[in-house]
Amino acid sequence: MGLLRTLLIIIVIYYVLKFIGRLAFPHLMNRFMQKMEDKMREQQGYSKKEETKIGETVIDKKPKNKTSNNDVGEYVDYEEIE
Repeated sequence: MGLLRTLLIIIVIYYVLKFIGRLAFPHLMNRFMQKMEDKMREQQGYSKKEETKIGETVIDKKPKNKTSNNDVGEYVDYEEIE
């Protein structure tokens, strides 16, 4: 009688956990994915407040001025010979 009772309890617990898992798993997965998305945005330097609209151009920083090296030589025009 003890063996049947133990098996019945194990089966009931299995199906209860299975039912709860079906209800809770999607919510847990959404929460996990949201955390991963936030982490990736943080690593990329974006935040939710700074989301841009489609087609909008954003410039993050001003380009550095590159100085040209005048000691390289002089520029010579050339003509293409046929």
